[in-house]
Amino acid sequence: MAKRALITGITGQDGSYLAEYLLDLGYDVFGMVRRSSTENLERIDHIKNDIEFMQADLLDQASLDKAMDTSRPDEIYNLAAQSFVPTSWSQPVLTAEFTGLGVTRILESMRNFAPEAKFYQASSSEMYGKVREVPQNELTPFHPRSPYAVAKAYGHHITVNYRESYGLFAASGILFNHESPRRGREFVTRKITDGVARIKLGMAEKLALGTLDAQRDWGYAGDYVRAMHLMLQHDQPDDFVVATGQTHSVRNFLEVAFNHVGLNYEDYVVQDPRYMRPAEVDQLIGDNSKARQILGWEPTVSFEQLVTMMVDSDLQLLGG
Repeated sequence: MAKRALITGITGQDGSYLAEYLLDLGYDVFGMVRRSSTENLERIDHIKNDIEFMQADLLDQASLDKAMDTSRPDEIYNLAAQSFVPTSWSQPVLTAEFTGLGVTRILESMRNFAPEAKFYQASSSEMYGKVREVPQNELTPFHPRSPYAVAKAYGHHITVNYRESYGLFAASGILFNHESPRRGREFVTRKITDGVARIKLGMAEKLALGTLDAQRDWGYAGDYVRAMHLMLQHDQPDDFVVATGQTHSVRNFLEVAFNHVGLNYEDYVVQDPRYMRPAEVDQLIGDNSKARQILGWEPTVSFEQLVTMMVDSDLQLLGG
């Protein structure tokens, strides 16, 4: 019998890549979607007929229980969250509900309806925040610097707590920044590649950004969903950093993206104080040695390949 996977956040970047990956492996895939007036299935439009959708919401326990009871999953991937850091400043309570308490609700649902299942929690490198050591590993202390990161830290710890308290197979992937052509346009990486494409095609003249000096460990989302799956195939539930181990600044990202279309970023980029965070996270870089050694995982797409892939995709989308 085919394995059954329940994915929350299936319409997002990671959810779409994970759904594709699991379908290719022969899984029956159940996707949790919130009831909304405009169903945004854009990222999974090409596979939507292969997915069984279930209406449920991380804010509503009864709907989660019903989805869990109906799908009876072997594996649960909790990718749903209010995941945009700037929004967490303007909607901190809602962010805490979705990104923090939502994890507890789905773990409760699993405990009551699918206790034999394996659970994956999408933790985030943003939890490290004001970093205590470089690079960051599974034991590095957290110092979250945004309401989003605080909520993610709660979700991470409650996952560990349910694993230790109830013996559930609950694993967390501490994923560093991972991007793709399916990244939302509100995120700085996609904002850059979309902006580069528009400037190259004569559809825009400038690109407004916040700090250019923040450094991130950027990888490819398609690589990172493989790591999620590997964590649930391991014989013990555990926490793993998923990262490339290399760091680049926003400025580096701009250089590669603009150079790819034969332009100099300095001629087009303007800094706008509106895009500065109240508390900035300066440098994130992950130590992926545990995932390499125990799961046999490693990234396959380089930083330059990732940036140019995204620029080429946006050029194509805009008709270039």
